[in-house]
Amino acid sequence: MDAIALTDVSKSYGNTLAVDGLDLTVEVGRTVALLGPNGAGKSTSINMLLGLTRPTRGRVEVLGGSPGEAVARGDIGAMQQSGELVPELTVRELVDFVRRLYPEPLALEEILRMADLTGLERRRAGTLSGGQAQRVRFALAVAGAPRLLVLDEPTAAMDVESRLLFWKSMRAYAAGGRTVLFATHYLEEADENSDRVIVITRGRIVADGTAAHLKAGNGGHVVRFALGGQPAEGLDRLPGVSAVEVSQDVATLRTSDPDATVAALYRGTSLEIRDLGIAGTDLEDAFLALTREP
Repeated sequence: MDAIALTDVSKSYGNTLAVDGLDLTVEVGRTVALLGPNGAGKSTSINMLLGLTRPTRGRVEVLGGSPGEAVARGDIGAMQQSGELVPELTVRELVDFVRRLYPEPLALEEILRMADLTGLERRRAGTLSGGQAQRVRFALAVAGAPRLLVLDEPTAAMDVESRLLFWKSMRAYAAGGRTVLFATHYLEEADENSDRVIVITRGRIVADGTAAHLKAGNGGHVVRFALGGQPAEGLDRLPGVSAVEVSQDVATLRTSDPDATVAALYRGTSLEIRDLGIAGTDLEDAFLALTREP
């Protein structure tokens, strides 16, 4: 049984096609990052997984049944981008109230510790900062010990320290064989905290694999050097080069064979090469290459 199975799923809002024939399977126990530019269909896909939105076409299954059945069993925990907390309740009261709604919840102290809320448990929800409120939403998402945890931009409004603590907690939660699907705009989070990355744009999946696979397959290395006012013609014809960008008198070559590219720069051009640097492509480079408008 897969944790998530979407088969030919589409969702339209009037004449706008938000999700276009999505086929996606996520095995139990995986931690998957869902990436895409604004308007790519990420939030719509998540809402269909949670049963908040019905697909226009296709089938959505969660843990062998419908999203509604999984929610009713307490098998899905969700942390969405927004959602009001009851302002009058303390953090402890709010988390304890929610955990009691589930048949087999985590222990209250475990939840508070996991979400780094131990020092805030007596604070009223209405007095929390944006980052603190996000930590409470995470606590509510894991309160019922769900088998599938869905996170939509989970670290929005968190500072750097809170983000690091959050991902440490998320990895510990996932280590118990649970499945995690998270959408994020912080690409380094996807690189460091997932074992699979899915890139969606214009409602369709354009890449699916490990972060290393995506980086290697989309211009595996970058060669940069200062042009010093020299013309940049012909750089796209160098061996291995798939793309050329010139900005502020610096040329950036995306290449699958940096050795051949650099050798050709020196031997096959008349350019005076200055400040040469070679680096592996990061996930941001791969993401931009995958989602660039045709």
